[in-house]
Amino acid sequence: MKMLLSGNEAVARGAWEAGVRIASAYPGTPSTEILETIAMLVKDDIYAEWSPNEKVAFEVAIGGSMAGARSLVCMKHVGLNVAADPFMTYSYTGVKGGFVVVSADDPSMHSSQNEQDNRFYAKFAIIPMLEPSDSQESKDLLIEAYDISEQFDTPVLFRMVTRISHSKGVVQMGDRKEHEPEGFERDIPKYVMVPGHARLRRKVVLERLEKLKEFAEETPLNRWENGGKEIGIISSGISYVYAKEVMPDASYLKLGLSYPLPEKKIREFAKSVDRLFIIEELEPFLEEQIKAMGIQCEGKEHFTNYGELSPGEVMNGFVHAGILSEGVEKSYPAEQLFPRPPVLCPGCPHRGIFTALKKMKVPVTGDIGCYTLAALKPLEVMDSCICMGASIGNAIGMAKAGTEKKGVVAAIGDSTFLHSGITGVLDAVYNKANVVILILDNRITAMTGGQHHPGTGVTLMGEETFRVDFVELCKTLGVRDIHTVDAYDLDASKKVLKAALQYEGPSVVITSRPCALMPNKIKEKPYVVLLDECNGCKLCFRIGCPAIFASEEKTEKGHNKAIIDPNQCTGCTICAQVCPKDCIVRVDSPVVEGART
Repeated sequence: MKMLLSGNEAVARGAWEAGVRIASAYPGTPSTEILETIAMLVKDDIYAEWSPNEKVAFEVAIGGSMAGARSLVCMKHVGLNVAADPFMTYSYTGVKGGFVVVSADDPSMHSSQNEQDNRFYAKFAIIPMLEPSDSQESKDLLIEAYDISEQFDTPVLFRMVTRISHSKGVVQMGDRKEHEPEGFERDIPKYVMVPGHARLRRKVVLERLEKLKEFAEETPLNRWENGGKEIGIISSGISYVYAKEVMPDASYLKLGLSYPLPEKKIREFAKSVDRLFIIEELEPFLEEQIKAMGIQCEGKEHFTNYGELSPGEVMNGFVHAGILSEGVEKSYPAEQLFPRPPVLCPGCPHRGIFTALKKMKVPVTGDIGCYTLAALKPLEVMDSCICMGASIGNAIGMAKAGTEKKGVVAAIGDSTFLHSGITGVLDAVYNKANVVILILDNRITAMTGGQHHPGTGVTLMGEETFRVDFVELCKTLGVRDIHTVDAYDLDASKKVLKAALQYEGPSVVITSRPCALMPNKIKEKPYVVLLDECNGCKLCFRIGCPAIFASEEKTEKGHNKAIIDPNQCTGCTICAQVCPKDCIVRVDSPVVEGART
């Protein structure tokens, strides 16, 4: 049987066919759909969970592997930074049940705060890395990864990228091969990484690397494709697909196992061609290693290390190298395109609290979530965004600098707070920081598509469970000044924020409105503008709601009046609250009858 699957769906299928028993993750684009697919389609065979963060997810999968179960842990590229502590040490201990960590990189930063190249993590941790080029390979190579993991007693890094994760291709299905876990066997020198044991395991890791290098020379995962003698190309992952499209007649060394490199095979391949090109996205990971072998090759002098590659970028690279005579021009350079910045959804509860917060005129340290969009026009009320959980630590440091006399606010979402904000609150309490911690509880992991977390009361597999009470949690951490507020109530929000900023010590404000879109779209009666009353003051435009836009009708002074799209309006009331003329009313209000709207 064949099916049309995305790369992420294919990884999920590969996990099932490989006999995986444990799968854990924290949601993050572009990796999210892997666990969602497992939980939706094969939860009878694989236990799947959303963990509070990537480090915990990694540790859960380690436990499964220690018990002899094949285990999978998935995350986006920056998530591996969070999980780096157990990741580096688990390389030393080795595995029992096969262990694969999926790192989904995001070249061009479609939904990420940086563009790091996680291939370096394989070299850093001294573990093998596989890179699929399409959906079929996403399934097949994942199965191979478990065999390699168990054969060499090692975790395996499985590197995806956005284009592979989200592109669809035809995939040949296979059957599930069960791998019954044998249970945990006590082995203190292997699993207890005190320095004396770790020194011995370091030798094992280096010996394992040499065995993996021999394996890299022989495995069919590294495929030599004979073509013309003039041009030879070494590539892996999606870059191989782009290169093949542009230069179909060249010779290729296609690396499915891209660390460690097959040095002998690379030397033989290099000798067989007149010019050798290394084509890879982002950093010269392959190129630097191949040049270190003393092999002459060309790479980043022709092909960009900024953003994604594409067939057009590869073609332009070969024009630069003098191989092709004509490249591809961008029809519409980015700077000439009409700007379409992302905006908060109509009815988003973040809009209300940030509209109120803007009145406070204090620094707002931000975090990773939909609310980061409050940094953009027209709200422009968030001043930093570094990483998950950074808002609280940033606010503490800013407050301790003593320069911000009006106070500092740290804004963080519910899922992000549970991911890595709790320790920040503990720091604020312990060190007596005068900060306001604003927990934006919209009761879902909204930015990645509405995933559950410990604050929603539902697991990934749909089971009802304990739900974190943010008020009680903050009390337990030692916070004495705690407020809850309806984010749609602007007057109450302003009052609460003002009081929290005046409090000596750490204060917490928790909003209490669910996401307007997930899990079910919330839509009350829409609002309309009474055009005869509108004076074109534009205050409603400043809340940044995409349901509000300029009418063609203008005032006597030439100002555009406002109009509301009833199909987008969710009835959140924020625009009505900011309107000084009270000319924004619910569609079923008595004043609407007979009025121009």
